[in-house]
Amino acid sequence: MAFILNIETATKNCSVSIAKDGDTICLRESNEEHYSHAERLHVFIEELVKEANITFNTLDAIAVSKGPGSYTGLRIGVSAAKGLCFALNIPLIAVDTLEGLARAIHVKEGELIVPMIDARRLEVYSAVYDYKGAQIENIVAKVIDDNAFKGLLDQQSIHFLGDGAKKCRPIIKHPHAVFHENYWPSAENMGELSYQKFIKKDFEDVAYFEPYYLKDFIAGKPKKLL
Repeated sequence: MAFILNIETATKNCSVSIAKDGDTICLRESNEEHYSHAERLHVFIEELVKEANITFNTLDAIAVSKGPGSYTGLRIGVSAAKGLCFALNIPLIAVDTLEGLARAIHVKEGELIVPMIDARRLEVYSAVYDYKGAQIENIVAKVIDDNAFKGLLDQQSIHFLGDGAKKCRPIIKHPHAVFHENYWPSAENMGELSYQKFIKKDFEDVAYFEPYYLKDFIAGKPKKLL
């Protein structure tokens, strides 16, 4: 029996779950326009441990969504996960953010799933998965135009989901394109993925693990003081 705490902070959705042998048994999340991860994350974790009627020492591993996504959000989630792993002396598991998002929907045989995270302007972080959830195209930072995914769309239906899908709907106008806008990466969909990695002992080096940013962080220009 394995209890795994799953942390998802790659987007504006601050999400935490506890899974038992891959099945999510409790969940807390908050999806707000203004990021509140630093304030909410540790509160959610403590609430879930109580709700699951376990102690922190019961946990067998900590899983964290590794990116791509928000630089700040990823840093907060990974820092919290590392701290718990050090304190409890348990392993760290990293889950692909887009793979977790792709698990949010089920599609028919032969159809594809393209989870999308908004990367600002007309760019999204995306990857392509088949109907069984297997990744068939690598994660990329993709600039969206009216020919995006056309080769695949000409062959089968593609389900686009995530906040990146919302801005793609007016651009990708193909009859095989299906859009699911109101989905975010969630710890609710991490349970099975983290459990399979736990079974295989696919763990990260807690001291050296870093989030997968995909693109370099570019800080905004400081405001001039009046």
